[in-house]
Amino acid sequence: MDPQVSIQFLGAAGTVTGSKYLVKAADKQILVDCGLFQGLKELRLLNWEYLPLQVPEIDLVLLTHAHLDHTGYLPRLVSMGFKGKILGTAPTLDISEIILRDSAKIQEEDAARANKQGYSRHKPAKPLYDLVDVERTIPYFYPQPLGEWVDLGGNIKVRFNYNGHIIGATFIELKVAEKTIVFSGDIGRENDILLYPPHQPQKADVLVIESTYGNRLHPAVDAEQELKNVIWEAWDKGGPLLIPSFAVERTQSMLFLLWKMQQANSLPDIPIIMDSPMGRSVLNIFHHAPEWHKLSSEECAEMCKKIKVVKSVAESLSSIRTAGPKIVIAGSGMVTGGRVLGYLEKYVGDPSATILLIGYQAEGTRGRQLQEGVQEIKMYGRYFPVRAAVRNVEGLSGHADQGELIRWMGKLPNAPEKLFIVHGELPASEGLRAKIKEVYGWEAEIPEQYSMHNI
Repeated sequence: MDPQVSIQFLGAAGTVTGSKYLVKAADKQILVDCGLFQGLKELRLLNWEYLPLQVPEIDLVLLTHAHLDHTGYLPRLVSMGFKGKILGTAPTLDISEIILRDSAKIQEEDAARANKQGYSRHKPAKPLYDLVDVERTIPYFYPQPLGEWVDLGGNIKVRFNYNGHIIGATFIELKVAEKTIVFSGDIGRENDILLYPPHQPQKADVLVIESTYGNRLHPAVDAEQELKNVIWEAWDKGGPLLIPSFAVERTQSMLFLLWKMQQANSLPDIPIIMDSPMGRSVLNIFHHAPEWHKLSSEECAEMCKKIKVVKSVAESLSSIRTAGPKIVIAGSGMVTGGRVLGYLEKYVGDPSATILLIGYQAEGTRGRQLQEGVQEIKMYGRYFPVRAAVRNVEGLSGHADQGELIRWMGKLPNAPEKLFIVHGELPASEGLRAKIKEVYGWEAEIPEQYSMHNI
């Protein structure tokens, strides 16, 4: 390929979070994804650093999907001088707007609480960005069609392709002259509860592929039955079942599964509460984007009828205080912030309570700590003993496992000239590299943070 074409890995290199890939081609600079680092402190500190490039020279941002680790750095980018267009599918941009506003609000609230209670070493504590920064970012959003080539100028074209994972998610094909660079984004499951199977790339001269579950297979179990077992166990204990949930797609999947169980009369008579402003907003997008998912409009409406949707902070506080069995679905999915922290503050030390983890938990997050069985957890500058039971239903994950990642590449007729493995902790990336070599005989590289590669 023309040596003037390069990719620089600005995130998700050796880690799951912070996806950012800068493509320089001819006279254009294109950033694919613009995600926030989450989890480990040394990663989170990278969010505060200025990117090692001239941000005003970036022409475009292309988004694979709306999750915070792929979009959460956008307001920071704009504050650094970005003035180009931000392209993604319509649901991706709609959800990004919801997620960014929620992220800014949580950061503002966390900074205000830290200043009031004095537990931050920063005087004063400040948010990485605020709601004003988000409002400055939204005008740069330009929705794009699904499955159609879009001319970006300079002999460069882009196409967004259905990828499962969450509503609006895509893998991106970037055609530079006669060469095709494919960015996998996050690849969904082949048999997702709500979404269709991901499409597969037919050509990739260069492939940048995620590896979240690159060294693991999801267990061959009935996830619905496992969920039912956890619910009955929690009911028998007489305490609450707290489900930290990603507001996009995982929350809707949980609501759908619980509704199905209610229809089949296989649940105890237990209140079900959705305490997630983002989840409520995303439900509206499900209503308005039926082509992206399997639910009918009737199912979208019916599955919420027997569920209490919390609409205010006062209702949330009341829900936290109300004793007895209940199922609470609240963000965030990796327990990094959001309303689930209020419930954990009340119940994480209660032996009658149960915490159910249903998605990937990144290294350094509270969700990973709970998953690994820590004895205490830090929230709001204080440590709380963990006496609640912690359960995990891995089959509800929205990420492809190793087998599905391998099969996703199965329609490529030839080995890519360059294959980069990203968006995974090192054991996962190395596991996927070994499996690709075993199955296809292809060589792959795990790039380092900030490394640049001519392609």
